[in-house]
Amino acid sequence: MISNRFRINEMLVMFYRLFLAFVFYFLARTFFYFYNSDLLNVDSFGEYMTLAYYGTTFDRIAIYYMSLLFILMSILPLFINTKKGYQKAVFYAYMIPNIIAYSTNFIDFIYYRFIYGRTTVAVMDSLEHEQNKVKLFSNFLISYWHVLAICILLNVLWVYLYKKVGFHTYLKVEHKKSYWISSVVIFIVVGLGVLAGIRGDLNKSTRPLNLLDASRYVTKPEHADIVLNTPFAILRTLGNSSYKKVDFMDEKTLKQYVSSTKEYHNNPSTTPNIVLFITESFAREYIGAFNEGTTIPNYKSYTPFIDSLSQHSLIFPNAFANGYKSIHGMSSVVAGIPSFKEAFTSSPYPKQNIESLVSTLKSKGYDTSFFHGAPNGSMGFLGFGNILGYDHYYGKTEYNNDDDFDGTWGIWDEPFFQFMRKTLNEKKGPFFATLFTVSSHEPFVVPEKYKGKFPKGNQQIHQTIGYTDYAFKKFFEESSKEPWFKNTIFIITADHTNQVDYAEYVKMVNRSAVPILIYTPDERLKGVDKRLAQQIDIYPTVLDMIGYDKPFRSWGRSLVGDSKSTPFTINYGGNEYTYQEGNYICRFNGKEVTGFYAIDDKGLEHNLIKNKNKEMELLEMKCKAFIQDYFERVIDKKLH
Repeated sequence: MISNRFRINEMLVMFYRLFLAFVFYFLARTFFYFYNSDLLNVDSFGEYMTLAYYGTTFDRIAIYYMSLLFILMSILPLFINTKKGYQKAVFYAYMIPNIIAYSTNFIDFIYYRFIYGRTTVAVMDSLEHEQNKVKLFSNFLISYWHVLAICILLNVLWVYLYKKVGFHTYLKVEHKKSYWISSVVIFIVVGLGVLAGIRGDLNKSTRPLNLLDASRYVTKPEHADIVLNTPFAILRTLGNSSYKKVDFMDEKTLKQYVSSTKEYHNNPSTTPNIVLFITESFAREYIGAFNEGTTIPNYKSYTPFIDSLSQHSLIFPNAFANGYKSIHGMSSVVAGIPSFKEAFTSSPYPKQNIESLVSTLKSKGYDTSFFHGAPNGSMGFLGFGNILGYDHYYGKTEYNNDDDFDGTWGIWDEPFFQFMRKTLNEKKGPFFATLFTVSSHEPFVVPEKYKGKFPKGNQQIHQTIGYTDYAFKKFFEESSKEPWFKNTIFIITADHTNQVDYAEYVKMVNRSAVPILIYTPDERLKGVDKRLAQQIDIYPTVLDMIGYDKPFRSWGRSLVGDSKSTPFTINYGGNEYTYQEGNYICRFNGKEVTGFYAIDDKGLEHNLIKNKNKEMELLEMKCKAFIQDYFERVIDKKLH
């Protein structure tokens, strides 16, 4: 037996075990970069190592949180700390929480390409209403088996290296006085170290580090996602809501910079049918008509039908999403309510009287329907649809034919589009129908009979984009024969973007680039409008087009008749708000502006903040005013 007088060997072993965690977090970060290097824009090995160094701060917080019980068991003066049975308990106290937390890093090897950010608790909100969670999870593991293999390999290696260094001989306590004194010192020093490690430091003026703090260390917004780790992102968002009022300016000043009420008198009051398509992952990048005149080398379109329809439509090739998830898209498009850090529908505030396309059109006698081919309630659409007041919800249950089930998400787009057409045939009108598609989604498969029909392209999603485009083609071909077709306004947009192929769309701002298309069979609206547009503009645009003559709540503007409002966009990504208007892009972290960029600098490469001018100051005020008004209205339940 070896003497354990000052517990030096115990502390060395404990620090070795904690050091191992840092090593494996570094390895996970490196693999994360390897899988997403085309999105993360690291210029050199030295730059990556610098980011990884800053990342140890956030690794430390996650590791210390997960190791609290292990650390406590390691420093308590119990005299039996080095015995085999006690060390076995210490092993489980260390490995179980650490491996569970550590393994969440591997989700973002793949999922980062879908949400362009580290996974947070908000992801769980997205899955809350899914009935096939086990199926989705198993499909993910099968599709990305290589990530699972890396995860298992690293965890096994971690366990092996842990066991290589330990107490193979019991360390006897011979001098209890020295043991107790050293234990007190150890407890104080380690306790303060853990507290400082979890908070970031011990200064009273600072609060515990959060996701925004990662942006302090970077010049490119996407680099914050290298600095962060997934366990930290989940821990810091547990039980936290970003829905809190802010006070950037007084009410009088606020009204100078943001308008939440609209009223249009551009058109006579009419009641055409409205069919709104929110197309899963239908990024602007994939659509040729929205990239005409592009400088993208060897550009290829995957949407021949939408390209042809665009020639007879009014399109907006400079439009952006106001969120980055499906449920964000629904609230943004239908109700004109964007989502920022977390989904509005996952906040404590969606259950209120919400003025939207549903309520305003119902007031004019419209029959309102929501179509989504997934199991009823998926994505939370049924619940939010009920809050908005849709008259009818048509899902997988109403379709009632599992022969057309894709095995994962819902009914294939082509037959479900036809189901909507047949359902609309039975309505007297006027009607407002919203269809949220499902097929252009991971695992990116098409019906067996169409395998090989659509170009596979360079990304998995490309052939499913082609399939959904074909579903649109068949829908319009058949619907054009229906009596309601000629008196209908069709609008096509996307909920969010997805897999990126071209460097132009890797750029931070363009990662939210979606199409907005308005088609009327009489082609009274036709052409290309290159002004800024966003999802929340669709709601006021529809009301303007039909001559809705009452004031209504809207942060957006009519895309077809609002000459007074300046086009702008706002969304959230890379842990900051992005506000575009006029000649500049403004980046705001919720506390202060971090950068101004030229409007065509979508990669945010040249920060102009040191040369701040009056237009930039105006953008800053408008961005802050929007955010302040948004949270006030949401929290005070004034969305009507």
